[in-house]
Amino acid sequence: MLTIDALTYRIAGREILSGASARLPAGRRIGLVGRNGAGKTTLFKLVLGQLHADGGEISMPTGCRIGAVAQEVPAGPTSLLDTVLAADPERLALLAEAEHEIDPHRLGDIHTRLDAIDAYSAPARAAAILDGLGFPAEDQLRPCAEFSGGWRMRVALAAILFSAPDLLLLDEPTNYLDLEGVLWLEDYLKRYRGSVIIISHDRDLLNSVCEFILHLEHARLTLYSGNYDTFSETRALRRANDLAFAKRQEAARQHMQAFVDRFRYKASKARQAQSRLKMLEKMERIDIPLDEHVAPIRIPKPDHASPPLLTLERASVGYTPGRPVLSNISLRFDPDDRIALLGKNGNGKSTLAKLLAGKLGAMAGEVVRARKLIPGYFAQHQLEELDGAITPIQTLGRFRPKLSEQQLRTQLGGFGFSADKATTKVASLSGGERARLMLALATLDKPNLLILDEPTNHLDIDARENLLTALNDFEGAVVLVSHDRRLIEATAERLLLVAGGGVTPFDGDLEDYRRFLLAREEPKAAVVKEEKLSKEEARRAAAERRKQLRPLKDKADLEERQVEALNAEIRKYDAALADPLLFTRDPAKGNAVSKKRAEAVKKLAAAEERWMRAAEAYECAMAEAEIA
Repeated sequence: MLTIDALTYRIAGREILSGASARLPAGRRIGLVGRNGAGKTTLFKLVLGQLHADGGEISMPTGCRIGAVAQEVPAGPTSLLDTVLAADPERLALLAEAEHEIDPHRLGDIHTRLDAIDAYSAPARAAAILDGLGFPAEDQLRPCAEFSGGWRMRVALAAILFSAPDLLLLDEPTNYLDLEGVLWLEDYLKRYRGSVIIISHDRDLLNSVCEFILHLEHARLTLYSGNYDTFSETRALRRANDLAFAKRQEAARQHMQAFVDRFRYKASKARQAQSRLKMLEKMERIDIPLDEHVAPIRIPKPDHASPPLLTLERASVGYTPGRPVLSNISLRFDPDDRIALLGKNGNGKSTLAKLLAGKLGAMAGEVVRARKLIPGYFAQHQLEELDGAITPIQTLGRFRPKLSEQQLRTQLGGFGFSADKATTKVASLSGGERARLMLALATLDKPNLLILDEPTNHLDIDARENLLTALNDFEGAVVLVSHDRRLIEATAERLLLVAGGGVTPFDGDLEDYRRFLLAREEPKAAVVKEEKLSKEEARRAAAERRKQLRPLKDKADLEERQVEALNAEIRKYDAALADPLLFTRDPAKGNAVSKKRAEAVKKLAAAEERWMRAAEAYECAMAEAEIA
């Protein structure tokens, strides 16, 4: 489907991609991962033709339609629904032509094509996508200009999903979604018929949706089969094997070098020494790049406060007098609470977070705060309010001028800021570094109640893992608003549902919540096939399809078994090579095992290629059978 061959791209003399190559299978969902700044978005721009490579090439089948979320979000008077429908220009052109065409033959051709592209159901499909991304029916008729930038980004995402390109490129699609939107998007992408490449730091999304992982590291690309967890395990195992092999190779090299140094000038051993010297020259060193450093996150130990930290009794909160967003809230927060707020964006999660943080006062009811309560508040929108002209250390000093420079540096160091980064202008920091700066600022007073509103946007996967660990080590209370399920599942012990103008406990876990949400979509998303076939007829038709596709499935299964056998063979060789004295005791055997392993690796690459083609052929046939 997409072939990247020896691709090289430089920015200001620095190689972002250096001879990067990968062959991506058609009709698959692929996660593109790598550290912040590795060049993932740059690669997307190269695929889209927005940038031009310094070397190598990108190729794909003729006529392949590529789609990505528009960089300029819609903001005019056009309604959300019409904005999404406009993403299919062929449909609009045909409908416009049909209104004025008088030639009956041409008119027949137009309606035939409209029927072929399913044009008449387009408004319903567009409405379903908008609904899934959080826009109820009444909002879909409102102009785009009435919505904030984050909501308009959702409209841009809806438009590209509706256009259904052959190759869909999604760059951090969940950044502007709530948990409900993320769950809907996962379900939608699993059913997507084309190819999908996703840049994401959401581990759950990559695990749930992706069938392959394309890893960008040290300017090179490596394709792995499986989801993110499989990739992580495979990469760790491969790296461990390479390190072990390099260690064995270095031991053999040192042994031969010692022989050469000892006997090079001794006549009786000169020939053997020369032979070993040639072997040393021919031995190619294995270059194992160092793992990139992951900056730590350490939340300061909080000051102790007696329970309850905070109590709400029939409280109401909002922004306009007489029009509360949330009413009749009765909650208690203790020093050891770990709470996640659930609910769609716009239901009041951030409003409740501001009330707890003291950023909003209650309109009615009672809010009782412990005398020693120290809240710490992180909100995603605060990133946009940072002064780019000053440094991180000046940012913290502006809010706490009485703290010494050393205290400010210590605080920044706990969130991964080196001495140089602490004095770099905020405008030059990455999105992830600015998020860390806001976390450092939110915890500057050693809070015992930490309120985090979408803290993981702009943090890469490793940084999210560090935040997760830091929150679990934190000894105070945590209230969390996040679309990152892994963060919620690993830290929250109570779930509160913010919906319908109120706040209630949610009895269950996130999987229960997922079922609760998706159950409401099933009547819209499911195509009821009983209208055409009875259950018995459907079973017979399915059995016949399986029979027809059996040879293709058997071929794919056979190739998969060969891949598994070769992987087992390689593991056997690795176990033999794990003996550090193998080359010392029996160099011939060591070389033979290494040669066999290299041959097995070569066979594995060919076997994986055959397996990929066989599996692709089977799945394409399956898809065609379903369409028929």
